[in-house]
Amino acid sequence: MPENRTTRTGRTEHTEHTERPDRTGRGERDGNGRAERAAPGTPVTEAGHTLRREVPSTLGLLADAQDFAAMRGYDTFPFEDHQDYLRQVDALLASLAAQEVHTVVALFDPDDFADYCADHGLDPDTPGARTRFTAELGGAGLPYTGQPVAELVPLLVDEAVRQATWEYATLLLAGLGACADCGQDIGHASFERAGLVLERFLEHGGPGHHHLVASIPTQDEQLVAVLHADTGGAPGAEPVIAGRDGLDFVTVLAAGIALGGPGGVVLRTSRPGAKDRVHGWRLAGGNLVPLSAAAVFNAYCTDADTGEPVAPEPGVEYCPGFEVDPPGPHH
Repeated sequence: MPENRTTRTGRTEHTEHTERPDRTGRGERDGNGRAERAAPGTPVTEAGHTLRREVPSTLGLLADAQDFAAMRGYDTFPFEDHQDYLRQVDALLASLAAQEVHTVVALFDPDDFADYCADHGLDPDTPGARTRFTAELGGAGLPYTGQPVAELVPLLVDEAVRQATWEYATLLLAGLGACADCGQDIGHASFERAGLVLERFLEHGGPGHHHLVASIPTQDEQLVAVLHADTGGAPGAEPVIAGRDGLDFVTVLAAGIALGGPGGVVLRTSRPGAKDRVHGWRLAGGNLVPLSAAAVFNAYCTDADTGEPVAPEPGVEYCPGFEVDPPGPHH
């Protein structure tokens, strides 16, 4: 079996695998056919380096100075200067990329780390605790593709906001319970309806690249979901939706439908050789109501902070919304 050797480089702990090879490259075996553990100090062979490339790494990034300062309170944290730390992170990421190691980068939150250690009975002032916490950040991170840390940070912030928005909307839908009249689960019904509405957005939007934004105010949060999709001109062609945009958009829109409060959706469609078309809808009583062309123009050409008029964007046609959600009794 491979022996794990944990190496701490910069802010990240990652595991190297070493294995004593036989002539087949599969490792030595004892008389019973069991694989023997490589002796300490056994050189890593070319096959071992190949195996290392197949072990993914996760790096927890302290993106801002405040988070970095919080981690400096631990004696085992080795850095004193945030900028030097970021340079070390850049170098480490480049080194892992050169080894063809798939690396995910995620934001490291000191408060979440402290809570994690308390929940799991870990001493937070140890590399092992940081390693365990970092390993569980992978689901909220982004694959490293060679960009500098300065370019990666805003992408990570956006990803963290997207994940938090989806989690909040999901919990909101799960907590709504059943309809008092028919017993149907309100969250589930709203999610299914939002999925059908998305299909109609893309179907009636026609061929091109579609940029959809749903904005839903709630008691605690302003939920915003963004979706990018491409539809072809061939009849019946399935739209191509970027990443998990579809799940995020449908979840947030479902929350707006279920709450029955205010909110809105904007669709912008681009295609070569034509003006961009912008359509809009408002949420009222759990229904999506199409906006007039004048209302879409006013929404786009008014400063949201000051209320002052803004010049129309060149090459954009402001269009009325179309029917995506037939009126009727809904949950």
